[in-house]
Amino acid sequence: MPDDRSNETRPSPDALLDHAEREARGRLRIFLGAAPGVGKTYEMLMSGRARLADGVDVVIGVVETHGRKETQALVDGYEVVPRLRVDYKGRMLEEIDLDAILARRPALVLVDELAHTNAPGSRHPKRYLDVQEILTHGIDVYTTLNIQHVESLNDVVAQITRVRVRETVPDSIIDQADDIEIIDLTPDDLIKRLEEGKVYIPSTAQRAIENYFSPGNLTALRELALRRTAQRVDEQLLTHMQAHAIAGPWAASERVLVWVDEDPRSASLVRYARRQAERLRASWLALYVETPRSTSLSEQDRDRLAATLRLAEQLGGAAVTIPGQDVATEILRYAAANNVTHIISGKPRKPRWRQLFDGSVTYDLIRDAGKISVHVVSGDDQAQVQPSRGVIPVQPARLDIRPYLIVTGYVVAGLLFGLLLSRVLDVRNIALVFLMSVLVSAVTAGLWPAIFACILSALAFNFFFLDPLYTFNISAPESAVALGFFFCVAIIASNLTARVQRQAVAAQSRARTTEDLYLFSKKLAGTGTLDDVLWATAFQIASMLKLRVVLLLPENGTITVKAGYPPDDTLAEADIAAALWAWEHNRAAGRGADTLPGAKRLYVPLRTGRTAVGVVGLDNDKQGPLLTPEQQRLLDALTDQAAVAIERIQLVADVDRAKLAAEADRLRSALLTSISHDLKTPLAAIIGAAGTLREFAPALPAADQADLLSTVLDEAERLNRFIANLLDMTKIESGAMEPNYAFHYVGDIVGSALHRARKIIGEHKTEIDIPLPMLRLDPVLFEQALFNLLDNAAKYAPPGSTIRLQGWADNGSVILQVMDEGPGIPRADLERVFDTFYRVRKGDQVRAGTGLGLSICRGFIEAMGGTISAASRTDHSGAVFTIRMPVPTELPAVDDDPNGDDRNVGDPDVAKLA
Repeated sequence: MPDDRSNETRPSPDALLDHAEREARGRLRIFLGAAPGVGKTYEMLMSGRARLADGVDVVIGVVETHGRKETQALVDGYEVVPRLRVDYKGRMLEEIDLDAILARRPALVLVDELAHTNAPGSRHPKRYLDVQEILTHGIDVYTTLNIQHVESLNDVVAQITRVRVRETVPDSIIDQADDIEIIDLTPDDLIKRLEEGKVYIPSTAQRAIENYFSPGNLTALRELALRRTAQRVDEQLLTHMQAHAIAGPWAASERVLVWVDEDPRSASLVRYARRQAERLRASWLALYVETPRSTSLSEQDRDRLAATLRLAEQLGGAAVTIPGQDVATEILRYAAANNVTHIISGKPRKPRWRQLFDGSVTYDLIRDAGKISVHVVSGDDQAQVQPSRGVIPVQPARLDIRPYLIVTGYVVAGLLFGLLLSRVLDVRNIALVFLMSVLVSAVTAGLWPAIFACILSALAFNFFFLDPLYTFNISAPESAVALGFFFCVAIIASNLTARVQRQAVAAQSRARTTEDLYLFSKKLAGTGTLDDVLWATAFQIASMLKLRVVLLLPENGTITVKAGYPPDDTLAEADIAAALWAWEHNRAAGRGADTLPGAKRLYVPLRTGRTAVGVVGLDNDKQGPLLTPEQQRLLDALTDQAAVAIERIQLVADVDRAKLAAEADRLRSALLTSISHDLKTPLAAIIGAAGTLREFAPALPAADQADLLSTVLDEAERLNRFIANLLDMTKIESGAMEPNYAFHYVGDIVGSALHRARKIIGEHKTEIDIPLPMLRLDPVLFEQALFNLLDNAAKYAPPGSTIRLQGWADNGSVILQVMDEGPGIPRADLERVFDTFYRVRKGDQVRAGTGLGLSICRGFIEAMGGTISAASRTDHSGAVFTIRMPVPTELPAVDDDPNGDDRNVGDPDVAKLA
C-alpha cells in the first residue's frame, strides 16, 4: 500500500503560527471558579506574591476585596495602580486605568473580575477587552473568572440555576489563555463559607443558599468548570503535538472519527459514532476522503454522501472532507495529526476475490492503525438518509448513440490514414494510428464509446492489415500476440484517458462554481444595506440555478416579499402559507416538499447558527421537482452565505438602534436634569425675591429693594435665555433652521453681542481686535452664537481675567476667536463639548450651565456654512473657540467712509446692530 508519511515529520504551520503569535504577546492566566466565593481572588493574589518573591515586577490593576479581611491583607504590600474615576449619572465609578498601566509597563498585572462591564465613557465596554490590549503590549496578566460568565455556557448555567447571567465573556478568551487554574471547593465547604459570612452578608448569604448555592447547582457548576478546562487543556495538547510533529495518539482524552462514503450504511455509522462519543464523553467527527474515483459518482451517490455529512453536523459532530489517493492512508494520517483515539469503519462487503485486487479500507485500517482503536460496525442499509423530495431523483440514463457514431468516424479516419501509411510502414506501426483514434475517442466521448472504438479498431486492424487480409482469421502467432497486446493497451489507455478527462471536467466545473461562490461572498462582504444584499442574493441564485427567485423576510409577525429576480411581489395564499411555515419551522415547504406541496414555489429557509432569518422561494416553468442533487448542494452554499450576510446587516441595524435608544435615553435624562435644575433655580430666586418684596417692602431700605428687583430681573433673563436655548436646539435638530442671509460687518454684530452680555461679563476685562470685512450671514444667529461663547467664557474664567476677541482674514475665510483665561478644556472633551447637554466638569464656584450653549453655536455656525472648533490655549491657561466663515465672492456696493472707518471694534460704544 503506498504510504507517504513525510508530512508527519513536519510541524503543523498553523500550530507554529499560533505559537509565534503567543510569543509576541503577554501570557494570560485565568483563575477559573465554579461559583463566587471559592477563593479565586485570594489564589490570584497568592500567586502574585510568589512572583513578587521571585523578583518579578507585579502591580494590581484592579482587585475587588468585597470587604473580606483576608483578601485585603494580601493586597497590602502590592503596588496598586490608581483607578480611573468615571462620572456616570452623577455617580463616580472607579475603573481600571488602562493608560496608567501601559505607561507603568510592569511585567505582570493582576486584574480581577474579567467579565466586568465598564462604565459608559470608558475606552472599552468590557474589562476583557482591556486585558486583551494589555496583552498586546507584552504584559502578562493574571485574572479571575467564574464559569457562569462563559458565553457558550450561558444557557446551560441558566437552565441549572434558573438565573440568567448578563455579563459574559466570549469563549475565545478562554482559548487565548496560556494557563487555566481551577479554583475549587466542595459544595459543603462553600456553603459553610457562606454561612460564616465570608462571601456575603448573612441576610444575602441565606437567600443565596436557598436559591443559587444549592448542593445540586454547585455540583453541576463544578462539572462545567472541570469540563471546560479539560477541553482547553486538550486543545493545548493537540497544538503542542502538531507544533512538535509528534505522532499521535496520546490518549489523554478520547476523540472519535468515523469515515464515511457514498455507501447507504454510512448514516448508521454516523449515528453509532454519535452514541460512542456520548458514552466516552468525547468529541467526534465524520471524515470523507475525496479520491479520483469520487468524480465518477452518480448524482444519487453524491446526494447521499452530502446528506450523511449534514447528518453528522446535525448530531453535533464535525464534517471534514480531505483529498487523497489512498483512503486508509489519509484516514490514518489525519487521525495521527489530530490525536484521534477511536476510528469507526463499516464492515467490508466486497467478495474476498475483489478484496485481493481492490483491497479493503477496513483491513488496511486494522493492520496499520497502531495504537488507535478500530471499531468495525456492520451498519444498516435501511438507516440511510433519505434525499429531499424537492430534489430531482436520478433517472436511468438512456442510451445515446451519437458518441458511438462519432468514435466510429474516428476509427474510419484512422483506417484510411493507416491504409495510406501501410505502403511505407511496417504493419506493426499501423497499430499506433488506431491507438490514437482510441485516445481521441476517450477524450471526446468518454469511457464506453472509447471501449467501443477499441473493439472496432482491433477488428479493423485484424481485417485490413493482418494476414490473411480481409478476413478475421489470424495465421501468424506473432500477429495474434500483437493484436492481443494492442487490445489490452487500448483498453488501459482509453480507461486512463477517460478518467483524466472526467477529472478535468469535474475540476473545471468545481473551479467555476468556486469562483462564482467567491465572487458572491466578496459582493456580500462589500454591501452595506439590506436591499443590496437581497438583490445580490436573488440575482446570484437565479443566474446559477436558472430559476425564478423571491426572497421573503419576517415583518410584523408575518413574512413579506422583499426582493425577487425577475422582480415579483405577488404571492398566492398557498405560497404565503408555505413560506410562513418554512420560516416558523426552519424546514423546506411548498412545491416538491413534504409540507404544502400544492404551492407554486419551493420555499427554503435561510438559516444561520441561531435561527431562520428569512425564506427563499424557487420556481420554474417545468413540471416536477426543481433541483438536482448538485443544485441542492449549491443552493445550500448560496443560502448559507446569504443568511450570514442578512444577519450581519440586521445585527448592525440592531446595534445602531440600541445606540440611538441609549443616546435618546441620555438626552432625555440630561434634559430632565437640566430642566429640573435650570428652571427651578431661577424660579426659586424669583419667587424668593418677589415674596420678600411683598411681605417686607415697607421695612426694606431702597437699596435692598433695588437689589431684590435686580435679582428678579436677572433671574428672569436667565430663565428666558434657557427657554430660548431649548427652542433654538429644537429648531436645529428638527432641520427647521433657515438662516436669513444679508451682508453685515462682523464688528457690528460683535458689538451687539458684547452689549447683550455686559452683565454676564461685567466682572471680566475685554480685549477686541476685529478689523474684518463684510460677511454674508444671519446677524441674529451669529450674534446668538457669539453671545453663547461669551457666556461660556464668563462661566469658566475667574473674575478679573481677560476675555479676548480677535479676528483676521485667511485664504478666503474669516477667522474669529473667543479666548478666555480659565482652566482650559481637557483633551478628551475637545469634541464632546459641542454635544447636546454635555458639560465639562468644573469647580464648585463655577455657575452651572445647561449644556446647550456650545451645541447651539455649532448648529448656528454650520447652518451658515461655517465651522467652529475648540482647543486649549498654548500661550496661557484657558480655552479658545475658533469660528471660520467663508468670505463672499461678491460684496455689495457701499459708500466710502471719509473718516476711514473700517468698522474696527475697539471701544465699548460700538454701534448696535441696526
